Amino acid sequence: MIENQFNFAMALPEILLCLLAMGVLLVDAFARSKDSVLSYAASLASLILILLVVLFQWNADVSGSTFYQMYVADSLGHFLKVGSVIAVIVTLIYSRQYLVDRNMVKGNEFYGLVLFCLLGQFVMISASSTLTIYLGLELMSLSLYALVALRRDSLNSAEAAMKYFILGSLASGVLLYGISLIYGATGAIHLAAIMQSLQSGEAELTVLLLGLVFVVSGIAFKFGAVPFHMWVPDVYQGAPTAVALTIGSAPKFAVMAMALRFLIEGLSDVAISWQPMLIIMAVLSLAIGNITALLQTNFKRLLGYSTISHIGFVLLGLLAGVDANGQVTSGAYATALFYLVTYVLTTLASFGIILILSRAGFESEEISDFKGLNRRSPWLAFGVLILMFSLAGIPPFVGFYAKLAVLQSAVSAGHVWLAVVAVLFSLIGAFYYLRVVKVMYFDEPAEDAPALNSSMSFREGVLSINNLLILVLGILPGGLMALCVQVIDASLKF
Repeated sequence: MIENQFNFAMALPEILLCLLAMGVLLVDAFARSKDSVLSYAASLASLILILLVVLFQWNADVSGSTFYQMYVADSLGHFLKVGSVIAVIVTLIYSRQYLVDRNMVKGNEFYGLVLFCLLGQFVMISASSTLTIYLGLELMSLSLYALVALRRDSLNSAEAAMKYFILGSLASGVLLYGISLIYGATGAIHLAAIMQSLQSGEAELTVLLLGLVFVVSGIAFKFGAVPFHMWVPDVYQGAPTAVALTIGSAPKFAVMAMALRFLIEGLSDVAISWQPMLIIMAVLSLAIGNITALLQTNFKRLLGYSTISHIGFVLLGLLAGVDANGQVTSGAYATALFYLVTYVLTTLASFGIILILSRAGFESEEISDFKGLNRRSPWLAFGVLILMFSLAGIPPFVGFYAKLAVLQSAVSAGHVWLAVVAVLFSLIGAFYYLRVVKVMYFDEPAEDAPALNSSMSFREGVLSINNLLILVLGILPGGLMALCVQVIDASLKF
């Protein structure tokens, strides 16, 4: 265990990422190429270097806290950082041609903003105090606001950016207010100190519970859970597809870290107070997400409502961690983490399909744009089929096992009725996923549908690997689940 008040080596990934992000901004400012090849290459190289550093720290079992217990390094942090970096690398590969076709790379700082967004996620993942959680959240959020507004010639993008900025700022304010109330009730900003204050009985419980309501609301907004979901479909549809993918993938890992550290490490002693809130949000997310998705014709908007429904399952796993007797079960948190990892994996491929099918002047974001895809490109159509079946929870794909694991955790914790509700709404959800499959395989292609290349490009190769992982993890999920259990047990203090 490394213990030092100023151990900069422990925070090497964050320090290095900050320097590299500033370097990419400088490269983008002085690069003369129209398509910013240098910025793209520098970003990928930076991300690969960061990935290697994080993997080295994880392998060397670097753990402990520093900067006056405001920063923590542990297995959970390393795991989520690896997932975040890989998600961003895949996002950049999928998005490259889309950005070039729409002149969004030259002078728009896309790559620099993505790296700063990742830096905010890193700070959130390794935060062990309310202050560092909030700082990381703001760094991530501000970068995302700028990314959504990046396409200046699009009214939809401007509208989405305005909604996201206003609602996101409101959510950040709500979270900050909750943090200030918890500080007032406990006199502490460190999560471990908040837990100690609760256990010793020194905390002002009424004030703390009021602060808890605001904190849970802030976390729910960042997840996109009902009733704080209103930004998700609008931003997913209005933002450029590359940015929608950026929002829907890696940031989810950071929000998961925030939820685990806040609710488990800091406030698990008052689980009886925040569990009912998660139950209500989980049921509403499953209901509204699945039912509203039935009415959608825009594929990105459908994925937005699909995200809301899947967050319902994640919340189901989080609330199942403490049973009726007050016993904490790490396995439930592991199932929630597993579900989130597989969801991000599927989201990457879902938006990747849209980005691959898009052309200059053609967004390919309507469900009708997928008509007859099997005749135009059987391989891509098969990829979409894998994704839709996985999202619907149909075996042998990973979505089935992820849902089953969460449902088992809920039943074990005594929430049988919640598991039944989740199954019923999942059956509803299967309908709109299968509708996409029907459009691809049974409808005639549109006459003006753009031609697709017969040869496989690099990003299509990455997409194929992505889809293969969804299938393999569905058949052999044990390794990833065991890893999730291991990092939860090694990192969280109940």
